[in-house]
Amino acid sequence: MPRFYDNVWQGDTKRVLCLCSANMLRSPTMQVVLSMPPYNYNTRSAGTYDFALVPTTDELIGWADEIVCADTEHAEMVTKMMRSCGEDKPVVNLRIPDNYEYRNPELIGLIRKRYDEIVLNKFDSAEDRVTRSLLEGE
Repeated sequence: MPRFYDNVWQGDTKRVLCLCSANMLRSPTMQVVLSMPPYNYNTRSAGTYDFALVPTTDELIGWADEIVCADTEHAEMVTKMMRSCGEDKPVVNLRIPDNYEYRNPELIGLIRKRYDEIVLNKFDSAEDRVTRSLLEGE
């Protein structure tokens, strides 16, 4: 059954909503990174605070297949919002502090690394393999 916010022109690409506090630095950068190869997702970004450029809404949550949050505060806020509007979507917490500028190369690298580790289970270095074994309790 189509949702009222479905758009046939968007195709079947995974829809990812990227969240930070104000929708000015981290979430717009996450939106750009996850919309490009190798991910190629259909992305939107928003902020969880009242003063955000684009505030998080029930409609945006409903649109998304997955929600990627900059840090724990945003993950907790969006989880509460989902409960109140009856949604149940995967929420990914990248644990990225608010000390990067928009499209900062270090921020871009951190987004890719953390997203790959958490969602795609990609661990490339020896340090990453140790992290994976700790996460899996090995």
